[in-house]
Amino acid sequence: MSRTALRICPLCEATCGLALTIDGTTVTAARGDRDDVFSRGFICPKGASFGAVDSDPDRLRAPLVRRDGELREATWEEAFDAIAAGVRPVVERHGPNSVGVVLGNPNVHTMAGALYPTVLIGALGTRSLFTASTVDQMPKHVSSGLLFGDANAIPVPDLDRTDHLLLIGANPLESNGSLCTAPDFPGRLKALKARGGTLTVIDPRRTRTARLADRHVAIRPGTDALLLAAMAHVLFEESLVDLGALAPHVEGVTELADAVADFTPESVAAACDVDADVTRALARELAAAPTAAVYGRIGSCTVPHGTLASWLVDVLNILTGNLDRPGGALFPQAATDRTPRPAGPGHGFALGRWHSRVSGHPEAKGELPLSALAEEIDTATATAAEAGEPVRALVTIAANPVLSAPDGDRLDKALASLDFMVSVDPYLNETSRHAHVVLPPPPPAQSPHHDFAFNTLAVRNQVRYTRPAVPLEPGRMAETEILARLILAATGGHGADPAAVDAMVIDQTLGKAVREPHSPVHGRDPGELTAQLTGENGPERRLDMMLRLGPYGDGFGVRPDGLSLRRLLAHPHGIDLGPLRPRLPQPLKTRSGKVELLAGPIADDLPRLRQALTERPDGLVLVGRRHLRSNNSWMHNIPALTGGSNRCTLHVHPDDAERLGVRSGEPVRVTGAGGEVTAPAEVTDAVRRGVVSLPHGWGHGRPGTRLTHAATEPGVNVNQLLDGTLLDPLSGNAVLNGIPVAIAPAPRP
Repeated sequence: MSRTALRICPLCEATCGLALTIDGTTVTAARGDRDDVFSRGFICPKGASFGAVDSDPDRLRAPLVRRDGELREATWEEAFDAIAAGVRPVVERHGPNSVGVVLGNPNVHTMAGALYPTVLIGALGTRSLFTASTVDQMPKHVSSGLLFGDANAIPVPDLDRTDHLLLIGANPLESNGSLCTAPDFPGRLKALKARGGTLTVIDPRRTRTARLADRHVAIRPGTDALLLAAMAHVLFEESLVDLGALAPHVEGVTELADAVADFTPESVAAACDVDADVTRALARELAAAPTAAVYGRIGSCTVPHGTLASWLVDVLNILTGNLDRPGGALFPQAATDRTPRPAGPGHGFALGRWHSRVSGHPEAKGELPLSALAEEIDTATATAAEAGEPVRALVTIAANPVLSAPDGDRLDKALASLDFMVSVDPYLNETSRHAHVVLPPPPPAQSPHHDFAFNTLAVRNQVRYTRPAVPLEPGRMAETEILARLILAATGGHGADPAAVDAMVIDQTLGKAVREPHSPVHGRDPGELTAQLTGENGPERRLDMMLRLGPYGDGFGVRPDGLSLRRLLAHPHGIDLGPLRPRLPQPLKTRSGKVELLAGPIADDLPRLRQALTERPDGLVLVGRRHLRSNNSWMHNIPALTGGSNRCTLHVHPDDAERLGVRSGEPVRVTGAGGEVTAPAEVTDAVRRGVVSLPHGWGHGRPGTRLTHAATEPGVNVNQLLDGTLLDPLSGNAVLNGIPVAIAPAPRP
């Protein structure tokens, strides 16, 4: 007898609502939930394949513990005993920074990944934190921190009301959106055009999104910041700057005008390969639109000037008066956000509070560059007493840096040298195969879901929560309990009740809330508030607490119509909280209490951008690409999501192919600073001349993994072409796009 259960899709940032068909405990089908308040029935191929993802036979069903050099199945008790015996001695002998933590992209797609890693990092006391953010989005966090004083205050385009949308380095028809949570992004773009709006795409590839655009500008890879700076120059030069209602909240306009004075459309034309007239038209169209939004993503982040490009995206929104207004770019307000504090000066945002041990990379948002992980493990320093010890133990949670970080071969060897390693991962993949203990979370149908991170980036304010669609299988452990027990085992509390972790967080949060004058529970008894919390377990009680303290919450009875877990459970398709609204100056946490247009680190980095005016690549440069049926390295073991156009091929322009003797379907050797790979060529004019493209996330051919389907079509690891030395200096983000490479026909194997 089949039944239907609701689930929010955890497979990309769109967070679509799903209606699952379940026979017994098996998901047999998935369709879009037509009544979902946010996605309204939209579904993509990843969501439609939810059942196949959930039931993948290669998913680990029990913990693995390394014995006599081999990973073997073990009990949960044996696994956590091994962690306690392996991690604590490293901390005691070498200090907390000798334990590294690596957080992968899937963490933000689970409740457990949102609620527990910060507790683990704090309890360990380590500064050796590495995440997927520094191969993806850290430039946006840094630019937001410098502009607004809060690295997580990221404005998103008001897709449903804008008249003019300019996308740079973004391909949402393939990615479903990123740092902009929007179910049915394609439909929203088509609706923009249907209401008479304009879509402009700046991208070196003619992507599916570019094909939909009214104007496609095929920029030279890596020069995004130059083009955006030239657009800002035009706004000043032609007196098109109009801050509107933003004016009282912005400082540094005059200084910014001086800072971009050198970046004329003519001066950037050769570097960007964009005619000066086109650059001027882009700026004028942006200024003339009734409302407009500029949105940049990974293509403009993973370049040498990623932070400057991310900063300039918002600079253009500000100079045209489109920041914080309907139809422009606004700050979402998630239901689990902290209680909004009164507007006023804050502590601001600081970079480089500490530095990496080997290369001295400054931290950003508490993180060190993932590109530096290998050297932090395998390199001793002459002044170890001052610089600290190498990373000797590692905890990876939903991370596969052997494929996602530059120079995976070096990292692969470094991981094998660790004293101890723990991986929380459903698969034995290219990274977790090195672990001494592997802790497998259950399939997504057996887990609850609330989007803590993505609701802070959503194009409409809403809140949804789904409980597990099927109960935990015997022998499985909830991911929330796995991480709670991991915290205890790694930090000296092994054997304690895992519920103590949630209780500690609740006590600390409510204890702080009752002391804050702007809190709805100011002056109340924390114990009385704790007794009011509802939920079947600690994670649900934490969600209830966050909802009730949040901007729409009931304040523990202060606002009877406010949010709580009980109210949310009564609305299984979610609660719509309305369109995005202007919020300034409340989100600002800068020391001035204003948008600081030209923060010191930005001004200090502009001379480096001026140097780029005369730089020209001599040969080919490489860019990545995304496919709708893929999400980094964690979808390639699902047959329904591979094959067809989702293949690891090298895109080459016909003119370059003819010049170099490359033919479609034939193997091509690609060489970069970090090494070489061989992939089949796909000759296509979807890339501009001088540019080749390989997708990210492939390279599944390493021994010792259990990824049966992925191993049949392993592809190659594009990041092996990088040696890890190319970083955006402000954010530590890896430079993955615009990389010089050489290609040549390779003999068939």
